Amino acid sequence: MTQSSPRKFAFDTVFDGAGDVASAPVRPKRLFPAEEVEQIRAQAYAEGERAALRSMQALQAQALASIADSCRQALPVLAEVAHEHRTGSAGLALACGRAIADVALDRFPLAPLQAAVEALAREIETAPRLVVTCPPDLADGAAKALAETAQAIGYPGQIQVRPHMSLNAGFTLDFGDGAASFDPQAAAERVAAALTAALAAEGLHAEPLVRGGDN
Repeated sequence: MTQSSPRKFAFDTVFDGAGDVASAPVRPKRLFPAEEVEQIRAQAYAEGERAALRSMQALQAQALASIADSCRQALPVLAEVAHEHRTGSAGLALACGRAIADVALDRFPLAPLQAAVEALAREIETAPRLVVTCPPDLADGAAKALAETAQAIGYPGQIQVRPHMSLNAGFTLDFGDGAASFDPQAAAERVAAALTAALAAEGLHAEPLVRGGDN
């Protein structure tokens, strides 16, 4: 008796009552109507579209997070650049202001003295004498200019102009109960010191250099 070789079978192998392998049942072919095919196609397309949309949203969220992180890293650098720009602009403006002031003092050397007397009119109106100390080259002009200013403000006291050899700019006013002085160099240094202190206090927390316009 010839023994047949063993036959492999899969999990879907069907055995008959005698233990022999039965022939696999023929699966009937299923026909799908056109409406169902179209519905399945539309459903698959919608699922694919939703999956693609979710993927795009995830990529967009990652991109926005990356942009936000880059902005957070860039803001301190931008603040430093803005502060340096602001400091440089302030220094340039101060230098221009000093240059203009120097030219103005050269052209109108007695203007600050006249302005000071007018500003102190109330303080000196009861003083019997006003002593003005100024550079020698301004003494004659100062006496004439102050006489006109005193008449304009109604000051009846005596004005004495004393030239001082150590002064090459500025002046001092002495009216008995008080005194005032003007030194262009010292004034410029005080302005520069105040500006430097303001910039240092402002630091990197200043207002933006460019403001958005109102629509």
